[in-house]
Amino acid sequence: MIGWKFSNYKMVEGASTFDELLKLFKELLIHTSGDVSEALSWLTAIDNEHKLTTDDYGIADFIEDLKKQGYIKDNEDGVAGPGNYNPTNKMEVSLRRHALDDIFDQLKKSKRGKHNTKSTGQGDEFTSELKPYEFGDKLDKISISESLKNAQINHGLDDFQLTQNDLEVHETFFQSQTSTVLMIDISHSMILYGEDRITPAKKVAMALSELIMTRYPKDSLDVIVFGNDAWQIEIKELPYLEVGPYHTNTVAGLELAMNILRRRKNPNKQIMMITDGKPTCIKKGKKYYKNSHGLDRMILNRTLGLAMKARKLQIPITTFMIARDPYLVQFVDQFTRANNGKAFYSSLKGLGEFIFMDYNKNKKKKRN
Repeated sequence: MIGWKFSNYKMVEGASTFDELLKLFKELLIHTSGDVSEALSWLTAIDNEHKLTTDDYGIADFIEDLKKQGYIKDNEDGVAGPGNYNPTNKMEVSLRRHALDDIFDQLKKSKRGKHNTKSTGQGDEFTSELKPYEFGDKLDKISISESLKNAQINHGLDDFQLTQNDLEVHETFFQSQTSTVLMIDISHSMILYGEDRITPAKKVAMALSELIMTRYPKDSLDVIVFGNDAWQIEIKELPYLEVGPYHTNTVAGLELAMNILRRRKNPNKQIMMITDGKPTCIKKGKKYYKNSHGLDRMILNRTLGLAMKARKLQIPITTFMIARDPYLVQFVDQFTRANNGKAFYSSLKGLGEFIFMDYNKNKKKKRN
């Protein structure tokens, strides 16, 4: 695996050998785009060097436990053997949760909630404001301390009583729903010069999908990939994404994303784009126009035109640029100004944290 080095791996004290091997195996499975055979080969090599297993529990035992617990299965052709396994649905869910735990660990420390707006209404999360009780207000929103204090002031202790006029309730944020399209760049530059940028991008996408499905179940998430063209993929395909011999057709990705969002009925829509480079390709009729050298004016204008179109449709675009070349920064600055969106320039290590912070910020975005 180019760009990755495993060394001095230590088992966590108190954890079972299977659990620790499973954690490492999941990481390897993401790197190998779901190739169980290759992941097991790497796991065996790491075990040989760092002695992860014992005489009582080896890699062969681990493979059998993976099968028994439903993480891997034999190929559909029924041929058994170490090179003939596929991940199961259970493994795909587990990979998303692994990515969520790995990238968004701070999520476990935050309180459960939905997306909030500045407007008050029938929500679950309290604001700092109180208001007199009105018929129809939920009883679990009553502020007990303030209501009792009002009753004491209004009636005194000798003739203490609690009436409707004494009651105050917490204002709550109105809960919104958001439709998100996540765009993932799978052009060749995502693995250029031996630097693996696609693996962290996949982990972020898996973590984000798990976050939305578990914490924001009323939201919609659509995932698309873009190279020379753009196409939609299912969430279960995320662990298996691979980079192709593609240029970067950002226009195709944006057009598809906006077409998807047009079909979504709720008013809150956004696009998140993970990329490491400038647009280098557009389609003119049935032919491709490509230019990898500098910022091509024709390609740039088409891309900026779509950014402005999304702005008119009130679809903000958040760009996560995992490269810092000056001309790339110049492109993202122009693109962000045209859309009035956001841009983050991050290292590969910090990519997940940026997405988590921005997604939750959009969820709590205050509307006037």
